[in-house]
Amino acid sequence: MAEKKLTGQPRDETGKGAARKLRARGQVPAIMYGRGSDPVKLSVDSRELNHVLHTDAGMNVLIDLHVDGDQHLALAKEVQRDIVRGEFLHADFIKISRTEKITVRIPVAIIGDSIGVREGGVVEHHLWEIEVECLPTNVPESIEADITELNVNDSLKVSDLAIPDDVTVLTPEEDSVVAVVPPPIMKLEEEEEAVEGEEGVEGEEGVEGEEGEGEGGEATPSEGGESSEGRGGGGDRES
Repeated sequence: MAEKKLTGQPRDETGKGAARKLRARGQVPAIMYGRGSDPVKLSVDSRELNHVLHTDAGMNVLIDLHVDGDQHLALAKEVQRDIVRGEFLHADFIKISRTEKITVRIPVAIIGDSIGVREGGVVEHHLWEIEVECLPTNVPESIEADITELNVNDSLKVSDLAIPDDVTVLTPEEDSVVAVVPPPIMKLEEEEEAVEGEEGVEGEEGVEGEEGEGEGGEATPSEGGESSEGRGGGGDRES
């Protein structure tokens, strides 16, 4: 994977006020840590950081970070942005080694023309990233999910993906990555048919219930009559 150069300047001032002044000058407050060393507060140029992160590798780009004459291999661990203006607020860089494996999240790229889609199906993308472990120089830019052979109601799991031999997947193998499902209109028709079927069953049950109630209604007066006659008879005996 290609590396991008980024220059950082050590900084002593901290706090919101100092951070605002840095941003006003086109700088981004940052910190670098990792590999058993003390955290180092620094600042980086906003335009340079934007250029470094705008690659196909995204946040997984290897950064050749120069700070005060020293050179460090690093990854952008976390980058905060203003959700309205989009400007960088803060960046965390973690130092890494070329000979030690790291854990990163890799985007999943869907490729191919699905059989099911040609028949009217719809693609549902369930998993946009997978977590992997590998050497920094072996980090893939993306993992492809080929949906060419998927029919309607077929899916791809993590275990179905083509993973490079030098990469270990940490995401559960049974997790669904992508599926081809029936179009919404077909789902709606199936749901309507199911509802109509249920209503038909309920209607038949309702008819049977009404007949039972009618029989019970006829039996009640008869039983009442018998009880009345018994009470009447008792009256005659008492008299």
